Amino acid sequence: MAQARQPTTEQSNGDEVLSKPTHKAYVVQEAKEGSERKGRWLEVGAVWPHKNGSGFDVVIAAGLAVSGRVVCVPPKPNEEEAPAA
Repeated sequence: MAQARQPTTEQSNGDEVLSKPTHKAYVVQEAKEGSERKGRWLEVGAVWPHKNGSGFDVVIAAGLAVSGRVVCVPPKPNEEEAPAA
């Protein structure tokens, strides 16, 4: 299966440009009932908080159709320091 393209790493927030998202967005594909497999998480975008603290911008990678459950979580500490590809 083809891997999803990474989302843009810069998001405008008024006059300020936030270079790093605070969270990552994933589509979670649940495992079939009765299966011993775990659900599959596919990274589909990045998340930035609104400047006023009341909400978020979720940027989904271009050309990607998203449906189902979307989960937004902070990046793991080892992912925060990884260089952008």
